[in-house]
Parts: sequence; C-alpha cells; structure tokens
Amino acid sequence: MNPRSGVLLVNLGSPAAPTPAAVRRYLKQFLSDRRVVNLPPLLWQPILRGIVLTTRPRRSARLYKSVWTAEGAPLVVNTRRQAAGLATRLTGQGVAVAFAMSYGAPSLAQGLAQLAGCERVLVLPMFPQHSASTQGAVFDALAAALRPAMRLPTLRFVADFHDHPGYIDALAASVRAHWAVHGRGDRLLMSFHGLPQRNVDRGDPYAGQCARTARLLADALDLKDDQWQLAYQSRFGKARWLEPATDATLRAWGAQGLARVDVVCPGFVADCLETLEEIASGGQRIFQAAGGGQFRYIASLNDSPAWLDALADLLRAQLAGDCQ
Repeated sequence: MNPRSGVLLVNLGSPAAPTPAAVRRYLKQFLSDRRVVNLPPLLWQPILRGIVLTTRPRRSARLYKSVWTAEGAPLVVNTRRQAAGLATRLTGQGVAVAFAMSYGAPSLAQGLAQLAGCERVLVLPMFPQHSASTQGAVFDALAAALRPAMRLPTLRFVADFHDHPGYIDALAASVRAHWAVHGRGDRLLMSFHGLPQRNVDRGDPYAGQCARTARLLADALDLKDDQWQLAYQSRFGKARWLEPATDATLRAWGAQGLARVDVVCPGFVADCLETLEEIASGGQRIFQAAGGGQFRYIASLNDSPAWLDALADLLRAQLAGDCQ
C-alpha cells in the first residue's frame, strides 16, 4: 500500500560535476531565476550570458572541486542523508520521504515523482529563515512541476522554522559538542547568507528572522553580548547588502589580534560550497591574514541525530496540522 503522506525536502542545488561546463549549466538556471536576480531580463540576460557565464564557471568549478566528495556535491550528499535519516525515523507512520533541489538535480518534478500516489505532500524548504529568493523560488518551482498534473495532492508548505525550539536546541548542541572537543574561542560569529538591503526594505522578513535565530542561539549558549556577533556573507554585485559583512568582521577581529574565533552558519542546515569553501577556508584566510590566531568552523547540522530527531518532530506536527 502506498503511503498516504509524503514529505519533500528541498534545498538550493549544485552542479552535476565540478567542471566548467556543468557549473555553467547550473549557473544559467540559477541566475536566470527572477527570484534570485530581480532585474529585467532584457537588462540582465546579456550580462549573464556575455560576462558572467563566460568568466565565472571556470573559477567556480575549481572551488567546487576543492569540496567535492566521492559521493558527489556536499549539499546533495548531505540532503540525501537527511532524507534517509528522516525516512528511518518515520518508518511505519505512513509517510514517504524524498528530496529535491530548486536548481540542478534531482529537480522538483523528480522529487515529486518519488511521492506519486501520496494523497498529501508536505513541502519543507530547508532554509530556516524565510526569504523570497529561497522559499519563493521553491514555491515557483513546485507550481511549475505540478502544472502537468491531472490530480493534485493536498499540499502543505512550510514557510520557515527560524525559531523552532528543536532547531535552536540542535544548533546549540552542535556548538557545545564542538567546544567540548576543540575548546571555546574568544568569540562566536554567526554568519548567515547575505541579501540585498532593498529586498528587506520591500518587506522580506529574512533579516529579522536571522536576528531572532541568532539571539535564541546566543541565549541557549548563555553567551554575553560581547561574546558573539551576527554577520552576513556572500555579497554579489554593487548594490548595498545586509550588514555587517562576514569578511569585514573577520578582518576586524583579526586586526584586534583575537587568539581564537569560532564561526557557525545557522542558516545552512547542510554543508555546501558556501560553508566549506567561503567560510571554513576563505574565512580562515581572511582572519589570519589580518593578524588573528586560530579559526574554527563549526559544521552545519547535516545528519546529526539531534537535528534529524528535531526535524522529524517538526514534520509530524506539520503533518498533523499543527503549525507551531
């Protein structure tokens, strides 16, 4: 008998391989999404095709290659493991679990095909903090994937889980476990993916939810205000982005001669290029080049048991119709 309910985990995506050609295909799809680059196509597409896609893929491919694993792209590997861990935890409860990516493979259509026959489908974008550029993109892709369907399942879409107690507890447990093994740094930097300031000015709740997550995590870790800071990474283009910037913060901390800093990325529940290369490697270079000492990156939640237990609880509540 087919499960009556299905859960679809959705993350951003990765190229199929760490090669310029694969990266070019991925970037073309990703950067053509109006949710990601909100510029008129007549203005943006010539820039994308004439400059970005001719210069960026080769450099990006080298970066992807530096974090690629024997199983594939870290983000896809970690999301696959999360789906498998959830399936185990939901065994016998009439729930099927699949995963998909907004860009690249497996696509939303492929993920939904794994849940064919389910009467209800719960879609969980794996972005704790809500943004039109992430959850909005998932919603658009979901609608496009379901457009050919003759019969739609009952759908439930999780907008965010930035202050869910299980998520905060799993983050705090991850940081404590890291400290237990490696010791505790002078300060903890909570680095979130950046966003253009104009998006927030237009009503995107992302920055407020990042601040809420950071405060809850700091409270859970009993940190004083001078022991931690929130910052934003991955700026792109010339527009004003959310501040303070992660690179500028690490540069300033290095110049202050801090002996040891720890960095965690609460907005990423699965390690990927952005956490492993930009932060774990690039952040260390910036901090130490400015005069800082030790730099420790605290891994994302990935498939840690505490996180998968919390995620299973969140999904059970959502499937039961409880929005809390």
